[in-house]
Amino acid sequence: MPRRHWNELPDAVRREVERHTGRVHASYAIPTGASCDVAATLDTATGRVFCKGGEADAPTAWLYRNEARLNPWLPAVAPRLRWTVDCEGWLLLGFAYAAGRHPDLAPGSPDLAPLADLLGDLSRRLTPGPLVEVPRFTHRWGALIAPKLVDGDTLLHTDMTPRNFLLSEGQPGDVLLVDWSGPARGAAWIDSAFLLHRLIRAGHTPAAAEEWAARVPVYARAPEPAVTAFADALVRLWQRKQRNAPAPHHGPLLDAARRWAAYRQRFIGGAA
Repeated sequence: MPRRHWNELPDAVRREVERHTGRVHASYAIPTGASCDVAATLDTATGRVFCKGGEADAPTAWLYRNEARLNPWLPAVAPRLRWTVDCEGWLLLGFAYAAGRHPDLAPGSPDLAPLADLLGDLSRRLTPGPLVEVPRFTHRWGALIAPKLVDGDTLLHTDMTPRNFLLSEGQPGDVLLVDWSGPARGAAWIDSAFLLHRLIRAGHTPAAAEEWAARVPVYARAPEPAVTAFADALVRLWQRKQRNAPAPHHGPLLDAARRWAAYRQRFIGGAA
C-alpha cells in the first residue's frame, strides 16, 4: 500500500509522538511491508525509534492493536514497544530501534543456522503460550485442514517472511523477529513449517528444506501426517490468495507449496 511520510501526518499526531520522544529531527520511510500506512525510522531527541501504524479505523488497524497488546508478553527477540499514540484518527506504535539486515535464505547461506536456533528457542519459551488472548490457529485454518492436526498451546508468529527477521551485523548469530501482528496459538512446529516453505521459494529442494527444518526439535518430532496435511493446505491457501488478490509474489510461493506437497506425498507419505 502507498506509504504516508512523517511530515504528511496531522500536526496533532506528530506533537503527540514528540511528547513521548522529544523533537523528531529526521524521518526515514521504510518502503517494504504490506500492512502499514506509516513505517519509518525516526531520529529523535531521545534516540532512534521505529514507528509504524495507520488510520485507526482502517481495515488493518486490528493488526496494530494485536501487536501492541502482545508485545509485553514476548521474549527479547521482539523489539520492545515504547509507546502507543491514538490521536486524531491515527494509531501509531513506537518500538525500540533495531539495526540489522534481513537474512539470506538461499542454499548454503550462513544465515540458516541462526534461524533454526531462533525457532527452537522460541518454541521452548512460548510453549505453553503466555496468558494473553490470541486466535487459535485451528480457527484461522479451519477450512483448510483438520483442526486436530495443527492444534496446540504454542504462541506462534505465523508470518515467516525473511523481512520479519533482522540479523545483527555486530553480533553474529543474534536474530530478532519483528511484526508480531498476526499471532496464533497452535502446534509448536508450525512456524518452522512456514519458514521451510520460504526456503523452497528461495531455491532449496524440498528434501534440503526438510533437512534444515529437522534442526528445530519441535519440527523433528512433528507427526508426519500432520505436516503432510499442512503442506497440502498451504497449496490451497496460496491458490486462494492468487485467485482473490493476484500479486507477483503469490505465484512463486504457490509453486513452492506445490513442490513441497508433492515431495511429501511421494517420499514421506500421505496425510491422515
